[in-house]
Amino acid sequence: MKTITASELKKKLDKDEVLLIDVRGPAEHRSECIDGAFLIPLGEISIDKLPSTKRPIVIHCRSGKRSADACAKLLASTPSLDVASLEGGIVAWSRAGFNVKKSGSTILPLDQQTQIATGFIVFSGTILGTLINPTFYILPGFIGAGLMFAGLTGWCGMAKLLAKMPWNR
Repeated sequence: MKTITASELKKKLDKDEVLLIDVRGPAEHRSECIDGAFLIPLGEISIDKLPSTKRPIVIHCRSGKRSADACAKLLASTPSLDVASLEGGIVAWSRAGFNVKKSGSTILPLDQQTQIATGFIVFSGTILGTLINPTFYILPGFIGAGLMFAGLTGWCGMAKLLAKMPWNR
């Protein structure tokens, strides 16, 4: 899989040489985006959803993990596709001093929402199990099993559920 730096991407965007795809969630994209990026969330990315394949494609997310996953998914279905991932995502783009359109609303990225929800459930289950009834210890155990499953498979049910919440649409 190819990668591209923020500086290289800026030069190519200025010359209209690439198609930029944002694979973050709709709320993240609304909150801040690189001008001209098309939104296709990671869960929906496919060769059929791309606006065009005539130009090289650069995919970005917040920090680079989801864009690398999207590139791998596209290349698995179409190995000849000219696709690259933006190293460091929109964070690197912004740090390089390039313009990011901001809406003023601040929605936490989906991974942070998942971490907060997970932490809340584990903490609550531990407190309830200690103070009220040990049966509540099932909650942190269930979340721990879910985290192991997510780590092994790359599929996180809580993230999928949070992505469907109204504030993330």
